Amino acid sequence: MPYALAIFDLDGTLVDSFPWFLRTINDVADRFGFRRVRDEDIEELRHASTREILSRLEVPVWKLPAIARYARRLKGEAAAEIPLFAGTDAMLRTLAENGVQLALVTSDSEVNARQKLGASAALFQHFDCAASLFGKAAKFRRVIRRAGAVPKNVISIGDEVRDIEAARAVGIACGAVSWGYAAPAALQALAPDYMFAQMDEVADALCGNVGWISEA
Repeated sequence: MPYALAIFDLDGTLVDSFPWFLRTINDVADRFGFRRVRDEDIEELRHASTREILSRLEVPVWKLPAIARYARRLKGEAAAEIPLFAGTDAMLRTLAENGVQLALVTSDSEVNARQKLGASAALFQHFDCAASLFGKAAKFRRVIRRAGAVPKNVISIGDEVRDIEAARAVGIACGAVSWGYAAPAALQALAPDYMFAQMDEVADALCGNVGWISEA
């Protein structure tokens, strides 16, 4: 069905930050005293929920705000190295040209998000950033109010289990992308409304078959 508002996640959904994450996570682990991620752990963690990941890595929950602030600083320093996924700008432009309001809800800062999005940032009407690890539902509600949207006409699109959980908590549709942090099987197990295997599927699902044009 056509949607009036699409709320996007950033990392792993619109920008390809997973390679940066893998290069950085063990430095963060050493700094904040949780388990390092071994190469053999990666696929297992991609199939786990956020709470399971925190448990397996023995992340002290009380340190999460400090970890998030530190990660945002590191992302800011590396923003120029974190690219958009191919087709992202064309997909977002197609949505905007078909009257879909665009919002971004991310754990990253707005400054970092705008830098990573580049010219595509101008397509977004709403930014609600610096979300806590389990704080996306509250930000979804706030964005929906600001946009003057009705929940049944809103969809969120992300790449993690917690993105689906937040959408369900708010009563909006959810789409999951297969190219991000979580393994597709972990996302499919939660039965999202849409499972996207390619970027060009997003605009067709949200607007109807609009004849999406690739950047290539």
